[in-house]
Amino acid sequence: MARRTADAGTPALRLLTERGVAHTPRPYDHAAHDGFGEEAVQALRAAGLDVDAQRVFKTLLADVDGRLVCAVVPVAGMLDLKALAAAAGGKRAAMADPARAQRSSGYVVGGISPLAQRTPLPTFVDASAHRFETVLVSAGRRGLQVELAPADLVEVTGATSAALSR
Repeated sequence: MARRTADAGTPALRLLTERGVAHTPRPYDHAAHDGFGEEAVQALRAAGLDVDAQRVFKTLLADVDGRLVCAVVPVAGMLDLKALAAAAGGKRAAMADPARAQRSSGYVVGGISPLAQRTPLPTFVDASAHRFETVLVSAGRRGLQVELAPADLVEVTGATSAALSR
């Protein structure tokens, strides 16, 4: 994986470059519709990247007992809100209001990255990420993923690994 500096246009990519983290931006053609994670998998495959849907992760913001947290789970899975609440030391979790998620993260829905969010949040990465040499997460805009080692994702975000998906 190469370190890229020429394509450091989002806060997420700038952070990785500044920290010297090996990463590869993976742009793709974004169509205006819902299902951003599945769209990313299909578009990356269409662009010639052999990518497993278990290796592409979506970023979800949730409210755990009144505070926002960030969950990073495989596109092919669903976030287990009870597991997230437990991992965050809370009792109850619910998906965050999209407008609140955008304000907190500084990114638009469908392009929320776990990296370089406007307001740093407790972050939880699904433990399945560690099965892969690299994973892909949003690089901070629709139509752009970034590929990096899961250990680097956890380190840069200060995340906790936990079983979060079902």
